[in-house]
Amino acid sequence: MAKIKLTKNELKVQKDALKMYQRYLPTLTLKKQQLGAEIRTIEAKARAVRRMREELEKGFDSWISVFSEAHAFPKGIITVSNIRKGEGNIAGVAIPTFEGADFSRNDYDLYKTPLWVDIAANHMERAMSLDLEAEVLDEQVRLLEAELRATSQRVNLFEKVKIPETKENIRKIKVYMADQQVNAVVRSKISKRKIALRDDASERQGDSL
Repeated sequence: MAKIKLTKNELKVQKDALKMYQRYLPTLTLKKQQLGAEIRTIEAKARAVRRMREELEKGFDSWISVFSEAHAFPKGIITVSNIRKGEGNIAGVAIPTFEGADFSRNDYDLYKTPLWVDIAANHMERAMSLDLEAEVLDEQVRLLEAELRATSQRVNLFEKVKIPETKENIRKIKVYMADQQVNAVVRSKISKRKIALRDDASERQGDSL
């Protein structure tokens, strides 16, 4: 604990600091709760997106097996040409939002590939789009978790360090000032008593003359 000055000015500084900590603590606590709730919501959404991706893949595998031509699908036929992202804000944290993706299809021999290749390409685009959306959701969680850690540290700092420390500083200053006041009263009484005794002595000396 840092050494403080035991003065009236320091008492005011400590009281103002305590008011500030007590004013901001509920806001930080609310932000912490909001961040936690948002993270859980986004994580659930990411899990749902990945389940959709798995179900899509399972359905397609079952469908493609009917043709017994899975090997006929050209590798590298689809590439991501652009990922469209926006920007959102949660509890003051800027996060990316997924708004879609653009894909490019490489040329392939229409005569040598089955007719279902176009359908498969559409399916692959959908699957890749879900993967990209899940990645953006993961990035949102990463950013919000970083802010949650920082906010939790501030809440703990205020609750466990700053507020108790400031209250203790105020107590120390008040005790010191009270002691000083008592000492001042005692010194005043002693001084008055000395003056009274001196006056009495002077009067007695005058009477004796």
